[in-house]
Amino acid sequence: MKYEDAMARAGIYKSEVVRARNKLLAMGRYPSIDAIRSELGDTGSKGTIHRYLKEIEEEEGGSTGTQVAVSEAIQDLAARLAERLHEEADQRLAALTDKHKAEIAALNDTIATLRNEVESFRSQSERQALELGAEKAAHSEILSVLQEERIVRAQMAQRIQDMEGQLVKEEAHRVSLEEKHQHAREALAHFRTAAKEQREQDQRQFEQQIQFLQGELRNAKETANAKQQELIRSHEDNARLSSELTHAHSELHRHDGEVRTLRSVKEQLAVAEVKIQQLTDQLAQANGRVSDLDKENQANLCKLRESMETGQRLAAELMAAKAVAASHEKVFEKLATLQSPQAKSTNAKKNSVDNQDSLFNSEE
Repeated sequence: MKYEDAMARAGIYKSEVVRARNKLLAMGRYPSIDAIRSELGDTGSKGTIHRYLKEIEEEEGGSTGTQVAVSEAIQDLAARLAERLHEEADQRLAALTDKHKAEIAALNDTIATLRNEVESFRSQSERQALELGAEKAAHSEILSVLQEERIVRAQMAQRIQDMEGQLVKEEAHRVSLEEKHQHAREALAHFRTAAKEQREQDQRQFEQQIQFLQGELRNAKETANAKQQELIRSHEDNARLSSELTHAHSELHRHDGEVRTLRSVKEQLAVAEVKIQQLTDQLAQANGRVSDLDKENQANLCKLRESMETGQRLAAELMAAKAVAASHEKVFEKLATLQSPQAKSTNAKKNSVDNQDSLFNSEE
């Protein structure tokens, strides 16, 4: 029977099947239906190829029929085992891929949460730094106000001290003027008493001494003139002392006004002391607030460091998970290289490896 006389329903010739079979045998491969179909470029039906193979075996004497059937059964079993191995490997790879994706998603969520916390802590730290700056500025302003109040208080105290010293001097001067006025009044009273006694005595002795007085009339007139001059001087001294007393009273009235002014200044000083006390309390509160803000800022810095350390640890875990996935990929590649060299197994392995590469490429 000539090979060129028959043609398959799928458009292949028996001669082509013979050439493909011989080529596979020369390569040391078993000429199965799938291998011959692959060698023919995936053309022709399996039934036609099987029919041509049976005809070829019959032409060769059927000596290898049983061996071919057994080998084909073994090859089918090996193909089914390889396919089952591929399915299990695909399932395991899918499970590991899903688990890896879940772990990566969880790590990404944790990293995003930590980044949000870090941003929150950073913004809170910046806000607290601004508040601390504001508190320090207010603290400086309060210190400057307190220093000004202290200066004003010192000036008021010095002014009060000076006015009190001046008041003491004026009081001593007033007392001295009163003493002088008292002495002048006493001297005038004494002079009046002495003059009255002298006139009475002269009156009593007038009759007895009229003779003697006529002789001494001139001396008496002179004495009277002298006394008159002394009396005039006493009146002048009295008027001068009265004027000084009036001036002293006016000075005393003026000093009373200054005393009232000093009392008003003392009241203002008391108000200033109260205000200084309030500013001191505000300063103490501001110092406490500054201390609290410093402590809170230190706590936030500690939390920020812990969050950064946690982020670094999670990043290291993510890198470790990627390394594990890469090692899994290498293991599956080794498993793929150990599969049967049949065309179907080769195609399945190629598709599996491509799927794995696409999964890991998409994951990366």
